[in-house]
Amino acid sequence: MSLSLDDVKRIAQLSRIELSAHDLEPTRAQLNSIFGFIEQLQAAPTDGVLPMSHAVDLAQRLRADVVTESDRRKDFQALSVDAEDGLYLVPKVIE
Repeated sequence: MSLSLDDVKRIAQLSRIELSAHDLEPTRAQLNSIFGFIEQLQAAPTDGVLPMSHAVDLAQRLRADVVTESDRRKDFQALSVDAEDGLYLVPKVIE
């Protein structure tokens, strides 16, 4: 696929990028180069290749889901200005 200068102008307009007339040709060349590389990748034989979620086959090490802190709820609520039934009571802020 090869882009024309009109294609580049249209792409720049759609993506809200301001390109001067001087920048059109280098941008067209860069985009055509990118599309050429994409065509090379698409030409690679991939029959029988399974999709991968990561380039390296890794397994995530997970830690055990174990409680490591003690329950200090009563200690914290004792410091509260106003608490009742395990809840912090605060002044009404919305009428």
